[in-house]
Amino acid sequence: MNTKIKEINFDGFKWIDILQPDSTSLDKIAKEYQLDYFQIKDSLEQGHLPKFEKQPNYDFLILRAFTSKIEQGATTISDLSNKIAFFYNEKKIITIHRRSFEFLDTNKKDFKNTEEILIYLIDKMVETYQAPLNKLDEQVEQIEKTIFLKGNSRVSLEDLYYLKTQTRITKKLLQIFQHVTNQIEVSDQFKTALQDIKDRLLSLILNYDEVLENANNLLNTFLSVNAQKNNDVMKLLTIFSAFFLPLTFVAGIYGMNFEYMPELKWHAGYFLTLGVMAIIAIIIYIWFKRKRIL
Repeated sequence: MNTKIKEINFDGFKWIDILQPDSTSLDKIAKEYQLDYFQIKDSLEQGHLPKFEKQPNYDFLILRAFTSKIEQGATTISDLSNKIAFFYNEKKIITIHRRSFEFLDTNKKDFKNTEEILIYLIDKMVETYQAPLNKLDEQVEQIEKTIFLKGNSRVSLEDLYYLKTQTRITKKLLQIFQHVTNQIEVSDQFKTALQDIKDRLLSLILNYDEVLENANNLLNTFLSVNAQKNNDVMKLLTIFSAFFLPLTFVAGIYGMNFEYMPELKWHAGYFLTLGVMAIIAIIIYIWFKRKRIL
């Protein structure tokens, strides 16, 4: 693992960005800026959930951005997202992450203070959840059309499983994201921007909740449709059995090879037997019609 440290100096503050950190480089940063050991340890932990901690000299923050693709079928928080750890105060902001993000390229951005950088990065991280939401919503619509319009493509339980699981996990992650964001304190000039982020988070959570509800409804509908198909097959088999069992019984009786059987020598016995079978079939048909089975 090659640790990349980028230090950008602004007017009165600086930004230290650490990509693919290792213990040695983080220990050095921790000693230089007097950072807490356990928070550094949290920064190295791959699957750590979002959190916020306030220290006397700085604030510590961990947030997760959505980095996976829906088609990959990821079903864990670690696979769906990657974290960025923040250490920040008025004089510096340190960002630590294992994955590179396009929005961390600050060559074209002029920031006035560390809070502006923080708000900008949080906003970009929230933005990463919009594209997967759109994709999941499209999948719901496609599966819904397939189920109700009987399209050529087939719906599988595996598709519905991944749809439900990814939506559920992402929604929970956004709820934790929202809880952590509500703990962040900024100066008055950035309160409106932070509130906009909170509003977007709330909107995303509601939209993911709607997709999750639709996915649950689709799963129930899918199971009901399959159960109905199975019931139709069983009904058809039952009807065939009801018709043919009495006829098979009659044919079995007169198919026995005994020499002294009643009606065995009748010249019209064959046609009489067929007539009896036809009458039995008609009686069964009329009974089914009256019972509205057919």
